[in-house]
Amino acid sequence: MKEPVFYKKEFEMSTHRHLARSAGIIGVLTGVSRVLGFVRDLVIAAAFGTGVNAEAFVVSFRIPNTLRDLVGEGAANAALVPVLTEAWEKKRHEFWTLVSTFFYLLVMALALLCLAGVLFAPQVVALLAPGFLSSSDPDKFPLAVRLTRVLFPYIFLISLSALAMGVLNALKEFTSSALGPALLNVCMILAGIFFEKTYGPFALAFGVLAGGVLQLSFQVRPLLAKGFHFSKPSFRHPAVAQMGRLLLPRALGSALYQINVFVDSILASFESFVGTGGQSALYYSNRLFQLPLAVFGIALSQAILPTFSAQAVNGEISRLKETLSLALRSLALAVVPASVGLVVLSRPIVRIIFQHGRFDAASTAITSNALFFYAFGLLSCCFIKILVNAFYAMRDTRTPVKAMAVAVFLNVALSLILMRPLKIGGLTLASSLSATVNAALLFIALRKKIGPLDEKKILSSLLKIAAAALLMGAAAWFYDRAVLGAHLSDSRLGQSLYLLTGILLALAVYFAAAFALKIEELKKLFFRD
Repeated sequence: MKEPVFYKKEFEMSTHRHLARSAGIIGVLTGVSRVLGFVRDLVIAAAFGTGVNAEAFVVSFRIPNTLRDLVGEGAANAALVPVLTEAWEKKRHEFWTLVSTFFYLLVMALALLCLAGVLFAPQVVALLAPGFLSSSDPDKFPLAVRLTRVLFPYIFLISLSALAMGVLNALKEFTSSALGPALLNVCMILAGIFFEKTYGPFALAFGVLAGGVLQLSFQVRPLLAKGFHFSKPSFRHPAVAQMGRLLLPRALGSALYQINVFVDSILASFESFVGTGGQSALYYSNRLFQLPLAVFGIALSQAILPTFSAQAVNGEISRLKETLSLALRSLALAVVPASVGLVVLSRPIVRIIFQHGRFDAASTAITSNALFFYAFGLLSCCFIKILVNAFYAMRDTRTPVKAMAVAVFLNVALSLILMRPLKIGGLTLASSLSATVNAALLFIALRKKIGPLDEKKILSSLLKIAAAALLMGAAAWFYDRAVLGAHLSDSRLGQSLYLLTGILLALAVYFAAAFALKIEELKKLFFRD
């Protein structure tokens, strides 16, 4: 039976408010963490620039972060949340038994992984950054190995923190897990400021470990408040096998995604192709790219997974499709102008934020080049987060793996083609193009799986949003040429104020155009009815 139009509108408005509230909490707290992350990066950039210490730390820090997605956050999102959501909805008395079981399994796996990582650190670094072996600086490779050994235990801490996050998210509690990463950044900032001169890049490594401890500890209290208690593990519980079936394809999908990261890392280590400082340029540009991705894309995807899971468990596929359409349209409203802004203002943003100390004009040039091409893939990366979670909620972790496999192959091919003419920008452009193909494949596959996804409404919103964002981009371009370019000799604070003013003016143009074009999602943002 077809639902009445007024019921569908009431459901969409209720869902919009719930998701907006949950995503807003996550987004604001993630924004706080990312701002602290920028302060952290300023500390690193001022202390190390794009030199040997910076490159060695970036590679060594990337290794546990990569594995975190493989065994930590990936598991929590793909396997844990849908299974625990079903247990909470239908078998609540078994909920904490399942949590305890997964905890014991994860601890055993992580202990073995950390031991192997410490023992085989030279081989891991050689695999991820082979160019370090032939670097003009003989200290680069051994330094990266030592830092990797210090940092590897971080994977144990952050993966347990990710498990706690998955449990709390299944219970629709998002605050503590979203704020936790800020503690990591605070520890790294303090370590970089007070101990960098004494311990060099190892100060940052010890700051990472301290942040991991605090991040895990910060989630203990809300878990206890929700009723957490250790129970006797039930390794033969059917849900354990179900988690395994969901986890293995997700782990493979994460591995394929990390191949993209590894390809960029490996190719960026060859100075003869991309120039010096490629590793650091990728890191700093990716940090800027990750801000809107985290505040909008990851925040909304984290908030929406429990809703998707509950709708899938209860067989409410029509509601799931409405929620998906609403999420994609709302996401585009925020992400498209952010993408255009990064394209137009990539150079002044990098210059004003990072150019200080050993981070010189050459560092700004290569980092802004990487950011410029990253920005074209921002919307696709955000859409991927939402579309993949729709598959996860329906216990389908295989389809995202297939789409990712195609994207990985495309990224490798495009990287090899584009890196010579575009240098570091070729690697980030390849990432953006492959992400766009990935998003398209996921959308097509989901449509085949559950039927039409309100394409006309989504496309109509996208066209209007794109038109408003292009007007905003034109205004930002003129402002950059007329104002920012005329105040290059001003103080850093003065340039920052001019940049902030330009961003606010560009946003005013965007919202004015959006209201003139009667974009529905913007009306819902400002008006309750």
